[in-house]
Formats: sequence, C-alpha cells, structure tokens
Amino acid sequence: MKIIATHLLNDYSGSPKVLKQLLKGWIKNGLTVELHTCRGKEGFLSEIAGVNYYYFKYKWVSNPFIRLVNLVLSQVALCINILRTSQKEDIIYINTILPFGAAFAGKIKGNRVIYHLHETSIKPAIFKSFLFRMVKWCATDVVYVSNYLAEQEPISRVNTHILHNASEDAFLAKAKGYIGSNDRLNNIVMVCSLKTYKGVHEFVTLAKSLPNHSFKLVLNAGQDDINSFFTRTHLPSNIRLYPTQNNLHPFYEWADLVLNLSLTDSWVETFGLTIIEGMAYGNPAIVPPIGGVTEIVNDGENGALINSKNINEIINKINEWSSKTDSFNKMRSKAKRTVARFNENRFIDKSIIILTNNK
Repeated sequence: MKIIATHLLNDYSGSPKVLKQLLKGWIKNGLTVELHTCRGKEGFLSEIAGVNYYYFKYKWVSNPFIRLVNLVLSQVALCINILRTSQKEDIIYINTILPFGAAFAGKIKGNRVIYHLHETSIKPAIFKSFLFRMVKWCATDVVYVSNYLAEQEPISRVNTHILHNASEDAFLAKAKGYIGSNDRLNNIVMVCSLKTYKGVHEFVTLAKSLPNHSFKLVLNAGQDDINSFFTRTHLPSNIRLYPTQNNLHPFYEWADLVLNLSLTDSWVETFGLTIIEGMAYGNPAIVPPIGGVTEIVNDGENGALINSKNINEIINKINEWSSKTDSFNKMRSKAKRTVARFNENRFIDKSIIILTNNK
C-alpha cells in the first residue's frame, strides 16, 4: 500500500507547505509516498527526499477561460497517471479541492479517496458546486483544516476529520531561541497572496495612517507582478513590499505584530498558518472575526478580532497597544504559548491515524 498524494500548483503558499509537512512525516514513519503535481514550478513540494514524483502540465494564467482549460487538461493527465500507477489498496490523498482528476481515478479504481480541504471561498459558484459534487461522489474521507471549515462545508456519508495545521518543528526550534529586542510595538508585517481580497490595499492604508510605525508586506508573487499591481498606488516611505520568500524567519524576527486583513465578504480564512508562525516569535495578531483564524486568536489575549473594513478600529487598537507596553508584552507571552497547541508531531500522528483507521 502506498499514499498517492496530489496537489495542483506547487508554490510557496500555505496548502503545499502543509502537504510537504505531511509527506515528510509519512516518509519518516515508513510509509511509501508518491506525489503528482505540476511540472516546472519551484515551491514547497520540490525535491522532498524519499518522495516518488510524477508530473502533469499546468500553468496558472490570469485569463479565467484559459485557466479553466488548463485545469481540465491537467486533470485529464492526472487521472490517466493515477490509473496507471495505482493499485486498489493504495490511498489517494488529494490536497485542496482542485485536483478532481485524482478523485475520479480513485473512484474508478475503488481506492480510498481522502480529500484535505483548505478552502471555502471558491468562485464562481457553479465551479465550486462542481468541485464539491466531486468530493461527495468520490471521497471516502474528508480532512478539514478547522472546525469552521467543517461547519461551512459539511459532506454527508463520509468519514470527517479535523486536522489543524501546525508549525514545523525546525521552524519552532529556530524561533524558540529568539529574544525580542523591541519594548514597544513598532514593526508590523503581513504575509499573503497578491490579491485584493487579501486586504493588501487596507495594509497600505494602515501604513499611511500610522507614519511612526514600520510595515512590511510579503507577497506570494514575483517582483514584476507586484510592480504592476501597485503601479497606481502611492506607497508611503514607511512600507516595504517583498516578493515570494522561502525564508520568513527574518520578517517574524523583525515584527512586533502580525496582521491578516482578508476581506470576509470575498474571502474567509479557513485557518492561518502565517499567524501561528508569527506567534512563534511572540507576535500577537489582528485577524478577521470569522473563519478558522478565530480558533487561533483569542480577542484581547493573544491578539484582536477586527473586521479589516474597520480600518479606524485597527488603527486605534495599534495605537493603544503601542502606548500600553506592559499589557502588550503580556500578549506577546500568550501568543508564544499559543503555538504549543499546533505541534507538528501531534499533527503527523493524527494524520497517520486517519490514514490507517479505515472505517
């Protein structure tokens, strides 16, 4: 028996990072792992020791029609690949809802098909409906990254599991030795995709409104795309923009506060791995009041729950914390303790229980 894992777009975003942790953990525990992903793209899923790789062609493009054609063609190729390489006793492990070709192959072969769902904000609605119909038809198990996602997207007649994401042990080990040098809240960071619904314009507005604070925005995009996106946006002198980074430690070390400003009418965060990573460095967080991030942040304890549309409320909160050093430092300590709940060993152990407990 082997685990046949699938992921559509290998990049440096959250969902491939989670799958990388799983693959490494499974291999460490003696499981045989095969990965099917797109060709020619560097990301978290590249060159993982012990993984047998199979590739299909897929390229993300901005044109939605061409992107849909690329997706369908990639899933036909993925389905054929898995039909060729799989045996009935193998487990098909589908990371995110998009690789539906793997689900179809598993259904044909009679495999156990496990979906690991990270998302709910999928558009257009007809596309989302199709993808979730594939889950309902093909899946034997569904793994959710948060209780929120399980409540939002319930799937009947399948085994359901909650598996919160976790920070890597190596990441936490490096963060553990860090002792912050700032006594006050000065530096603010946000790590996200280059999307309007991620609140990138709201982040710029905060920088303009808080000239005595420093801001860094780390985007999962190339420099040319960033330049094009912000070509008509005036950027104040206290903000710096960064392209895709495979090492976020320097940014969390520099920061005093981590933000997630996703616009909840367009995108709801189902978890928040960057929030956990920031908290590993003792950085409290301001996040939206709905979604999986509320399972990490307790309002007033290790951060605040504020709708990103309420910019003035966020500004007032940052100014309040900047002036109340003692209470903010208490939140720093609580933020660091929060991370213990999202332990990688516990994460891997629970995933293996899901794989081996076939009921």
